[in-house]
Amino acid sequence: MILPPAFTSKNNIHVIIETPRGSRNKYNFHEETGLFFLKKVLPLGLSFPLDFGFIPHTRAEDKDPMDALVFMEESGFPGCLVECRVIGIITAEQKKDTKKIRNDRVLAIATESKAHAEMQDISDVSKELLEDVMRFFESYHEREGDQFKALAIEKTEEAIKQIKKNLES
Repeated sequence: MILPPAFTSKNNIHVIIETPRGSRNKYNFHEETGLFFLKKVLPLGLSFPLDFGFIPHTRAEDKDPMDALVFMEESGFPGCLVECRVIGIITAEQKKDTKKIRNDRVLAIATESKAHAEMQDISDVSKELLEDVMRFFESYHEREGDQFKALAIEKTEEAIKQIKKNLES
């Protein structure tokens, strides 16, 4: 499967949706086949707060492509390619067993979104929504026996820097 480039312009990226907003089903992309598989089902009351996907041609410290959360009017679907404008990043650390690794979440707006078009940077996202997103990932990882800790919420420039740092050669 040929994946599109990570960047489409200076602050715009491609994101491939793995798990739609509101879903209890967690899907993962299988690189060798180009298919999406059901990885797990979340418990009642726990669902993804935003569309969750990955930035193609990146490789994060956890050996997976960089994670991205997408704001758009309606939920996407597994495999949906969305051009997005980067607005920030939640830098985070994940602890599995005794090993700590970075596991950041890029925050982006679908370029076709009308409802979120006014959001220009992370300061336009409510503090409450960001806290809810961070609590979701803390709870999600805790159920897996891992620990997720948000380190900081950074602006667009830091997000772009981290994406470029994680581009595959």
